[in-house]
Amino acid sequence: MNGLQAYQRVNTQTSITDADPHKLIQLLYNGAIERINMAKARMQAKDYSGKAQLIGKAIEIVGGLRSFLDFEKGGELAARLEALYDYMERTLLEASARNDIAKLDEVLNLLRSVKEGWDGIREEVISQQQAV
Repeated sequence: MNGLQAYQRVNTQTSITDADPHKLIQLLYNGAIERINMAKARMQAKDYSGKAQLIGKAIEIVGGLRSFLDFEKGGELAARLEALYDYMERTLLEASARNDIAKLDEVLNLLRSVKEGWDGIREEVISQQQAV
């Protein structure tokens, strides 16, 4: 492992350790987006093994996002997000099988939209945590 990779691993571990639950979800969105972008580059370079590994990691991250859903508190929103995450996972599998960059872009756009909404409630979440 080179110095940059070692730094990134320590930086990521520190971010996760210091993260509140809201921040952890943000990190997961960032990780999925990053892996998909990297998979696109691997696909364009015809590195299909690297592409498959990165898409596999993105699918795992989306699965992690799914596991955080709280159906009691989230109600219909949680159910809709679960369906969206399921769609993202299936679309990523299809993109990998067909080497379809457009499918990767579709999932990227969906992730960015959901992440934007999540980022938008950050201040509200922090103020609620401080009030408790």
